[in-house]
Amino acid sequence: MKAIIPAAGLGTRFLPETKVEPKELLLLVDRPVIQHIVEEALAAGVDGVVIVNSRSKQAINEHFSPDSELVELLRRRGKEALAAMVEHAGSLPVSFAYQDEPAGLGDAIHCAAQQVGGEPFIVSLGDVVLPDPAVLKRMVELSQEHDGASVIAVVPVPRDEVDRFGVIDGVDLGQGVYRINHMVEKPAVDEAPSNLAIFGRYVLSPAVMEALGHAKPGKGGEIQLTDSLEEVLAKEEMYALVIDPEQGFDTGTPLSWLESNVALALRDPKLGPPLESYLKGLLEK
Repeated sequence: MKAIIPAAGLGTRFLPETKVEPKELLLLVDRPVIQHIVEEALAAGVDGVVIVNSRSKQAINEHFSPDSELVELLRRRGKEALAAMVEHAGSLPVSFAYQDEPAGLGDAIHCAAQQVGGEPFIVSLGDVVLPDPAVLKRMVELSQEHDGASVIAVVPVPRDEVDRFGVIDGVDLGQGVYRINHMVEKPAVDEAPSNLAIFGRYVLSPAVMEALGHAKPGKGGEIQLTDSLEEVLAKEEMYALVIDPEQGFDTGTPLSWLESNVALALRDPKLGPPLESYLKGLLEK
């Protein structure tokens, strides 16, 4: 099973920084956001990661390419830990597909169809980080328990914020698992079937990739993943796994990226104590 990470977007919320640096390469504590996501997928057991990139964002390709000259330079200077980090990033089993036009999330995923090769696959959105691979492992297990059905991660959100997300309607099967009946993209607050918002991780059956292959533009004139999921839902069962909001981090806006950095840094045994002391000092002032 392979994981697909869509990463071809322009990152307009982070301009002007993303004029030269892809938002996926913004540092999250100690390494770029997208490296966290790649490592999560690999720790969950995938045999490779396909990044769907834009041809204008070659810095992502370079980050995951070997750089023996830099590694050797760092080692000559006695910076073994840094050399190991650079060498590790360049050795990860990452390949690339390209989305030539910004035609929507569904289109981006379908750009990796050849690499997936008719098998079940994972989609990990490039601005959502789940440090613990146990969530993705559980999603794969849940899919296998239900004959390869698609499984979507969802998270409870405040009711007055449901109009910002895709939301599921489903039957509670217990232990955080729902059988999905319907999905609604950004529903009105008073029309939302639940407060369970889709949260950046999908384990999908081959039927979803097939549906994306003939999908027509939907909302916003783009190929929407939700439309193809709804098509498949009419033929196959689909499930949702509810995760704790504290298990995942949304880095898609400047504020949420800052919050994610602080939250994860506080968990770090070396960075946490001095950062906590610094923050307490700021609050006292």
